[in-house]
Amino acid sequence: MSGRQHRRDFFRTSASAGAGLWIVGSGSDLLARSANEVVNVACVGVGGQGFGNLRNISGVKIDGKAAVNIVALCDIDDNRLNDAAKLHQKAAKYHDFRKMLDEKHKEIDAVVVSTPDHTHAVAAIAAMKLKKGVYCEKPMAHSILEARLMTETAAREKVASQMGNQGQSGENTRKIVEIVRSGAIGPVKEMHAWTNRPTWPQGMETRPETTEIPKHIHWDEWVGPASIRPHSDAYYHFKWRGWWDFGTGALGDMACHILNAAFWALDLKYPTSVVAEGEPHSAEGGPRAETIVYEFPARGDMPPARVTWYDGGRKPPKDLLPDDVKWSSGGSLLIGEKGKLYIPDDYGGRHVLLPRDQFKDFKNPAPTLKRSPGHHRDFIEAVKDPSRPASSDFSYSGPLTEMVLLGVVAFRANKKLEWDGPNMKVMNSSDADAFIRPTFRNGWSV
Repeated sequence: MSGRQHRRDFFRTSASAGAGLWIVGSGSDLLARSANEVVNVACVGVGGQGFGNLRNISGVKIDGKAAVNIVALCDIDDNRLNDAAKLHQKAAKYHDFRKMLDEKHKEIDAVVVSTPDHTHAVAAIAAMKLKKGVYCEKPMAHSILEARLMTETAAREKVASQMGNQGQSGENTRKIVEIVRSGAIGPVKEMHAWTNRPTWPQGMETRPETTEIPKHIHWDEWVGPASIRPHSDAYYHFKWRGWWDFGTGALGDMACHILNAAFWALDLKYPTSVVAEGEPHSAEGGPRAETIVYEFPARGDMPPARVTWYDGGRKPPKDLLPDDVKWSSGGSLLIGEKGKLYIPDDYGGRHVLLPRDQFKDFKNPAPTLKRSPGHHRDFIEAVKDPSRPASSDFSYSGPLTEMVLLGVVAFRANKKLEWDGPNMKVMNSSDADAFIRPTFRNGWSV
């Protein structure tokens, strides 16, 4: 069985014990759609990346025909909501996705979730329980529990799913996976990945001063499942990434992109341990810089592997690349027994085989992986036919997100963690459990 097929095996371990349930209705209202019908889509979060997703998903064409109809838009910022509505004037407008699903679920086939990390799971799971396909921005969830529940819900409800790590659908990512699996660089025991982010405020020791809630902001809906707090404009519109209650720092922002090709190529899933080092440690915000080391066990005929992550300007040792190769601001490096594969790109769009002389006559192996029609179209095609998974459906992106978020847990717990992935349990620290299984505010449970 191939590594890609292996990750299609759905979880057998239930993670739902102790989690609250919020049900907005029955999924029986969803009408089956033929290949010729358009998919009715609702978008939750339509500013920033959400606006980009709205444009991309609404522009999907299949066989030259428009494949998507935008039926509802939701955002806590009335200004952003109204800007998006100018492009889709017939779409219903909401500032609370719960009300949107209550009122419009009979008209919706799929939901695009582009909110801050902390509201991904509650919106996505509510939609999937109504039998709606879900496209969710990366990281798929704010906590490991949420990622596991999202994966299980997509499997149980048999709905289409896709995480927004667009490089997973890229042609070059497939070439990278095929090269590594061909044995061209030999068995890989070591991998490094880095980003220049954060490019937003992090390392905050205290909460910001309270400011008046603007008339166009729906603050309670923005806070969502997190503990309510006084309003400050220091939290939202991208700045939320640096606050633990809402974001997951530079690791959560970029690792689902940068680690993706290696996660796929090396058939990674559950690390056995992870340790994180960086400063400062704060209960409020993520670090300004950190280094995280994951240890993975042997997988089939592949040896144990160590994956090291760097952010905040940190990078791997300089001697890992030859002097004539420039270090990129973000990328990754796979080190095999026969050579190296350098990816100087956040999304896997380029690669270089090293040493150059050794690989000057290298020819890519014959394609073995299915090619993608594009990340958003791939999702829409899966909504039309859920029996054919999208390239980053939750059976794949769920484990990827869990691995990424375990690094966040290790940093916040401030100790090396021994990890039992299938049972979602830290073996050597009960203190870490609060970061794995968060509590949810009343009315916002998953």
